[in-house]
Amino acid sequence: MNDQRQLPEEVVQRVRDVLPGAEVTVQVDRDRLSLTRFATSVIHQNVAEDTTTARLVVHHDGRTATGTTTVATQDDVAGLVERVRDAVGHAPLDPSWPGLTSADADRPRSAEVDLATAGATPRDRAEVVRGFVEGADGLETAGYVRTVHWTGGFASSNGRVVVGEATECGLSGIARHEADGTRWDGLARLAPLSIAELDGEVLGARAAAKARAMAGAEELPAGAYEVVLEPGAVLDLLGNLAAHGYGGRAVEEGRSFVRLGDQQLDPALTLLDDPLEVGRTYDDEGTPARRLPLVEEGRSVGIATDRRTAAALGVESTGHSAHGGFSWGPTPLHLALQPSGDDEVAEEVDGPAADSSVASLVAGVERGILVTDFWYTRMLDPRSVSFTGLTRNGTWLVEDGVVTRPVSNFRFTQSYVDALAAGQVRGVGRTATPVPGDTYSATSPRFSCPALHLGSWNFTGGASG
Repeated sequence: MNDQRQLPEEVVQRVRDVLPGAEVTVQVDRDRLSLTRFATSVIHQNVAEDTTTARLVVHHDGRTATGTTTVATQDDVAGLVERVRDAVGHAPLDPSWPGLTSADADRPRSAEVDLATAGATPRDRAEVVRGFVEGADGLETAGYVRTVHWTGGFASSNGRVVVGEATECGLSGIARHEADGTRWDGLARLAPLSIAELDGEVLGARAAAKARAMAGAEELPAGAYEVVLEPGAVLDLLGNLAAHGYGGRAVEEGRSFVRLGDQQLDPALTLLDDPLEVGRTYDDEGTPARRLPLVEEGRSVGIATDRRTAAALGVESTGHSAHGGFSWGPTPLHLALQPSGDDEVAEEVDGPAADSSVASLVAGVERGILVTDFWYTRMLDPRSVSFTGLTRNGTWLVEDGVVTRPVSNFRFTQSYVDALAAGQVRGVGRTATPVPGDTYSATSPRFSCPALHLGSWNFTGGASG
């Protein structure tokens, strides 16, 4: 098969041969995802995928049809063209078809690809795992190390052709400490731009320190507490705030809280989406990607759009079309919350606080909770971005600026908008940590998050009830 740089133009021509005058776009992605998983401090799985996927969109006689296939042979391509050709003849009329991205639209220069990450071997990932296990200093460990190399190509029937290439990597691991018949887990995560920046030993030591500091945890009463949320917990806030608030489909359908131009969040918060940082230079419609401000000092200033939602809202596409976006709508996937200080490296500190940036926020808490992570979060109300969920992998009571004792996991019910409203953000960490998203997807989110000190978080009970 021809590679993903040539294949899009070939598919466009195949469609035009059978449907003269059709408007056509083709996106071809080759994702090389490699994953090394470990449990009980032993690598138990090394897997690698090398998958080429083609997505075809055809608009003809006022109707639109799409199709996707995994490409291994020319028969796969021929079958895709045939299915979409047949489907477009039976599709309903599509009066909101936004047309094609201009052939003359900018072609951003691709980011420099990290060759060490693109060519990472199982041995390279195993060395990171070795460091994590050794850093945990005898505690049982589990987790994964992943590397991704993406190359892609896009072509449309109006002559637009763009290509791209990017790499990503990440580690997520826990260390487990057993005391008095109870097991306690501590977590560490990191998603730098290069595998060379994955220091497994440092991350293993961080997870182990958290696990040991959880021994003897007891339940606290439910109620509203000050909180310091570490980057892993902040990721959940940002991801859901963006998906259900700053996504163009949510705004178009009137289920978003966002009112552009209004001061809706605390002035300490500046949030942007930056796919260019990881080399994602265009979207599935061939629209150039760009650095998109969403919140500036608490004021809502931008939303993510694709061509269809942009046309409905009377704005320009921000380049956020993605596979599956017709159902979910355009969503920011490379969020960065701006830290309060320089991009210095936070020093490791003793105790459960992950680093000196987190410890400095803890020092400002009168009485509250230090939270490592959230999980099993579920939507209650999209308009207020209200969620319920649980804390996980390390939770402690803070009194007069000092972590005093571990506490059992809480259940919470909280509006994320209210938690980040004006006057509620008491501190933003001076450094941001890149945190990996989903384990198995080659296009998983990657968020850059500082820790946050918030004035109130509504804990509704312990994990036991």
